[in-house]
Amino acid sequence: MRPAMFAATALGLLVACDEPSSKVDPVSVQWMDWPAEVNAGQPFRTRLVVWGICAINPQFRPGASANQTAVTFAPYFTFEDDHILCAAATGNAFVVTALDTAGIAPGLLAGSPRTYEMRAPMPDFTYHFDVVAARLLVSAYGTVMVRPSGADPSRRNAGGYASLERDSQNCLRVRPLGVYAPNAAIALDDQAAAGAAAALVRGYIYDAATPICGETRLFHRVTP
Repeated sequence: MRPAMFAATALGLLVACDEPSSKVDPVSVQWMDWPAEVNAGQPFRTRLVVWGICAINPQFRPGASANQTAVTFAPYFTFEDDHILCAAATGNAFVVTALDTAGIAPGLLAGSPRTYEMRAPMPDFTYHFDVVAARLLVSAYGTVMVRPSGADPSRRNAGGYASLERDSQNCLRVRPLGVYAPNAAIALDDQAAAGAAAALVRGYIYDAATPICGETRLFHRVTP
């Protein structure tokens, strides 16, 4: 079953949106990637993949913040009182899919090289996708190295839920859950690894000297 279809089914959709206007709906992050190194004080772009919501013209907000130890994204959507029908089935219903977007992390302090955690609410697949805010548990997806100067921008750390799948050329790729764009799946540098329908994956994206699957931009997995 396609993840987006599962998400819509799990949401218990086929219900009409009939609640007060100007609502806020927090969501979890199933995938994020960001520069492995940044210079102190430099805001940096972080890719965020989140599930969409049952609404017409929802407005996404990444909810970025930082303290002395971590950058935290607490994403949410704002939307009006939309009377629509959401469903995974065919017909005129509104189908919920994943949103591949981004947020800007604030600049971080560092008098000497140091790391900050990258944190966000992680999906809990023991519950339905329509998790209430009280169940959005913030977890660490990885770290970012902050240097006073001279940061290397070539590598991006990454983590979250993804499928490990082989394409028509038998190339093993990592694809963030719910994202189906042709260029969304990145070739793994370890082509002997086992595939998985949906797994928690952490690693980094880098430029390799030797192409794999005809590509040099690869994903290196550092945890199962």
